[in-house]
Amino acid sequence: MPLGLFGNKFSPKKTPPRRAQSLSNLHLDATESKAEFGLDYGAVKVSLGGNEVAFENGLWINESAGGGASHKELLKLRKANQSLHEENNLLKLKIDILLDMLAETSAVSHFHENEVKQLREAKQVSKKR
Repeated sequence: MPLGLFGNKFSPKKTPPRRAQSLSNLHLDATESKAEFGLDYGAVKVSLGGNEVAFENGLWINESAGGGASHKELLKLRKANQSLHEENNLLKLKIDILLDMLAETSAVSHFHENEVKQLREAKQVSKKR
């Protein structure tokens, strides 16, 4: 009894072999490879959960104004903060120098006062003799 009426489900037809196209990009010059592979692309931007970030100079930069300050504003604030820290350190150094100068002049003044006091005492002792 032939069962060829419905065909054999378990032996599908073999597909004819495809002609292989060259996948090598060695024969393309720079302009053709840009056109072919899309190497001329703009900034990569991604929007996730209402936040938009862009990939610039190897860093992901937040460009949305939603959750906080933008990256450019943060850079500006960090730069201002750094300059204020440097100014604060300079002022602390100046205060330390002024305190050292004050201590030195106070010591010199105290030394001169003691010298004057000793000279007065020596003068009074010499007058009594």
